Amino acid sequence: MKVMIRRSSAGVLSAYVPKKDLEEPIVSQDKPDLWGGTVTLANGWVLSLPEMALGTSLPITVEARRLSGDVD
Repeated sequence: MKVMIRRSSAGVLSAYVPKKDLEEPIVSQDKPDLWGGTVTLANGWVLSLPEMALGTSLPITVEARRLSGDVD
């Protein structure tokens, strides 16, 4: 699914899923550089993010895969 990752002016990472019109803060990530690992959203979804180069600028839209969370 397409997911836009962005960082607010306060430094909080969030993910926006246009198809679901859903925006949730990222509450945890398994890799400090974000890319190539999983992130957990505030609603419980766990997303697998693609590998990207270090220093990739935000906001960016990527193809992510939902590994768990409630199915809508």
